[in-house]
Amino acid sequence: MSTLNNFKHLDIDWDMTPEDAVVLYLEWGNNCWHAKHMPIRSKEDYTNYFVVYTWDKVPRAILVRRNSEEAKELWEKNLPTELGKNFLASVGNLKGVYTPNEPVREWLEKELLEKTPEKGLKELQEENISCAL
Repeated sequence: MSTLNNFKHLDIDWDMTPEDAVVLYLEWGNNCWHAKHMPIRSKEDYTNYFVVYTWDKVPRAILVRRNSEEAKELWEKNLPTELGKNFLASVGNLKGVYTPNEPVREWLEKELLEKTPEKGLKELQEENISCAL
């Protein structure tokens, strides 16, 4: 999977929660016009947001793009060890899909800004050789 930096151009809804996404995209008509998020009016409407998935041994952050037809996982990465431990403790070590807390959001924002290391000539040549095989 690519680096998060490749998605820095996306409009990320940092306030979207997994619960809000279900209400907006899977329970049409269950959201009023006075809510924090405007109701979805067509399948052209979509949201990009992060979740933290803790069903596996190591918690991971996932960038999701959701519309009324599907949810695509655009990027995912295990949380760094300490950040993962602290996040698990903050949710009572329960398995689930959660909204990133502030420390996870700060880490994600850094990941978004991190530059992809440029490949040197040798790496590009090796990549081309392995593709040709």
